[in-house]
Amino acid sequence: MSKPAFHITAHGTPGPQGSKTRNAAGAMYESSAKVKPWREAVKSAALDALAYDEVWRPLDEPVRLDVTFTLRRPKHHFGTGRNAGVLKESAPSHPTGKPDLDKLVRSTQDALKDAGVLLDDSCVTAVFAAKAYPLTGSDALSHPGAVIRVWRLNTPSKEASS
Repeated sequence: MSKPAFHITAHGTPGPQGSKTRNAAGAMYESSAKVKPWREAVKSAALDALAYDEVWRPLDEPVRLDVTFTLRRPKHHFGTGRNAGVLKESAPSHPTGKPDLDKLVRSTQDALKDAGVLLDDSCVTAVFAAKAYPLTGSDALSHPGAVIRVWRLNTPSKEASS
């Protein structure tokens, strides 16, 4: 693999998709209020990236999705008073709590489909995903969001490239 077929950075708080709740009238809705804004942020970033690509067609072949989600650190990771804003030594280096990584991937895949990057999210055959805190890894952003790459897994035939 030389370079990804598609690459964007989405800004905003990653929202998990998965759990649904039923209201008093019986209608189903997402449990997390962060899902809709996150899907819109990913879709908007994807549409901006595709706006200048006149030949882009939604991918309908096997693809690998690489995503690094940058999550905001909880307030209790920082000191108080004169140490406000200073990370405590006891603060963990990796996020292990909610949101669940698989639910973050699900909402991101759906947004990529809605934007026309993927014909259907069923074409994703491999996923490499990570959660990180700001500036703690190679793809970790300085603020909440995600670095998203989509790689084609099929090698083009010689006939197609001629």
